[in-house]
Amino acid sequence: MSKNIVITGTSRGIGFELAQLLAGAGHHVITLSRKTSSIEALERNSIMSLSCDLTSEQSIIESAKAILAKWDHIDILIHNAGMLVNKPFEELTAQDFQNCYAVNVFGVASLTQKLLPVMTKDSHVVAISSMGGIQGSAKFPGLAAYSSAKAAVITLFELLAEEYKENGPSFNTLALGAVQTEMLEEAFPGYKAPLTASEMADYIMNFAYRE
Repeated sequence: MSKNIVITGTSRGIGFELAQLLAGAGHHVITLSRKTSSIEALERNSIMSLSCDLTSEQSIIESAKAILAKWDHIDILIHNAGMLVNKPFEELTAQDFQNCYAVNVFGVASLTQKLLPVMTKDSHVVAISSMGGIQGSAKFPGLAAYSSAKAAVITLFELLAEEYKENGPSFNTLALGAVQTEMLEEAFPGYKAPLTASEMADYIMNFAYRE
């Protein structure tokens, strides 16, 4: 049965692959990203592409209104958008931290709040986190802003899972290792990850189904 699915961060990488996979599986998909040209170029009738800047509350409000005007329920919400800064701690600025937390935490919370009215106990909200955000995992220099933000979204979703366990949607985070994406290449030039974006997108899709 087809589902109504919202995905953020779809202009490239995992999100772009996810949108194609889900639409190809017969689902109705709304994508949110700053740049929409790559999704629009797919020319898929089952994909509606919205321009959304997750660092802007007004942009999130406008995107949520468009989604709620289109659908009366959401089955799956996938928070895939991410901001990765690789910089020595002493060089990090307040704006670096703000940018990381705006996309990886604040935007996730804000969009989820606004879409909750059309989600049920059968709905599933998934946030893409990172192994770097898990206590006790291997940590890497230069990722203080990024990994701490990913840790924050893990805790956020643990709290939401508890708060909505009776009547609300399910909340889960996926803590990923390295995946070969444009974002990874920009932060770590020359590094080769063990998984491709399409391989990880397939895994996320199956996890999000929760069936």
